[in-house]
Amino acid sequence: MLRFAFLAVVFLAAPSAAKSGAGLADFVLVDKSDRMLQVYRDGVVIHEIGGLQFGDAPLGHKQFEGDERTPEGRYTIDFGNPQSRYHLSLHVSYPNAVDRARAKGAGGSPGGAIFLHGQPNRLPENRRMLRDWTDGCIALTNSEIRLLWKMIPDGTTIEIRP
Repeated sequence: MLRFAFLAVVFLAAPSAAKSGAGLADFVLVDKSDRMLQVYRDGVVIHEIGGLQFGDAPLGHKQFEGDERTPEGRYTIDFGNPQSRYHLSLHVSYPNAVDRARAKGAGGSPGGAIFLHGQPNRLPENRRMLRDWTDGCIALTNSEIRLLWKMIPDGTTIEIRP
């Protein structure tokens, strides 16, 4: 009888398939020109989102803090912020060493705090800002970021293309 109870506890405490990584993203691709985000698992697109919103100056790679551009290149989603001013947010590891060197060479700071995030918390659930509006982040609807929050574990590679 004791053995049965022990097995039941072990079974109930085992992680779910989602928590163990099964079915979660291992790569995210953002195409700025198409305003498209694709989530991959094992080389296969498992989810796609269109209509992305970027910084006020969406063309070109982020050069320095305050330029309103969204970075381009390969980074990592390294943590999530459940207390974001923009519903939920997933941090992009910008700047990397190349970004820091480029900004330093131009006499400035590369900036940081680049996220995939939802809409401002003050907006009703079904609303979206009407144009590019971030300071360089990638904005989605609140329902889209909630889905990505569940699909994208910390450590996932993200590539942002022009």
